[in-house]
Amino acid sequence: MCGVDMELLERFILAAGRAGAHVVRTLDRTALVDYIARHAEGPILLPNFAASQRLRLAEALRESGCIVLTEHFRAGAAQASAGITGANFALADTGTVVLDSTDEALRLASTLPRRHFVILDPHKILADGLAAVGPLRVLHRRQSPDFVAFITGPSRTADIERVLTIGVHGPAELHILLLEGISDDPLES
Repeated sequence: MCGVDMELLERFILAAGRAGAHVVRTLDRTALVDYIARHAEGPILLPNFAASQRLRLAEALRESGCIVLTEHFRAGAAQASAGITGANFALADTGTVVLDSTDEALRLASTLPRRHFVILDPHKILADGLAAVGPLRVLHRRQSPDFVAFITGPSRTADIERVLTIGVHGPAELHILLLEGISDDPLES
């Protein structure tokens, strides 16, 4: 991956994997679409975000035989098995992806379906939370977001007996698809 900080990338992949995420390096749009089509296992919620538009993702997924829901997200969320979002940036130390999810369609796609696919340009991987302070400040000044999601691995919860359960309050699977060249702008998902 040309120009990518390989140390940050490897730290991110390791940390995200420890948290239960599947991190996949995709070489191009075709590989990304193929991966999603093979793993979605049903209708896909696809809100409008910059990376999706640049990749013409809805069109490509439909051509590969997927059912893609691009509107009426509240009604579609019940039948969707997967949701796709971008990420504003990611944190290498924890394997966390950060997403301005003020748009309700992004919140629904990232929280309700069983599988969440995140498209991330590896140039947007930051070292840690301290490195994220600057982009978060700019994001708040520019857009005044109401919701910023910090997503680390699939959804998990534990009861009083400390029995860990995956996917009860959100996606049971998190797939982070690395695709270089989408956008290195942390204000854009």
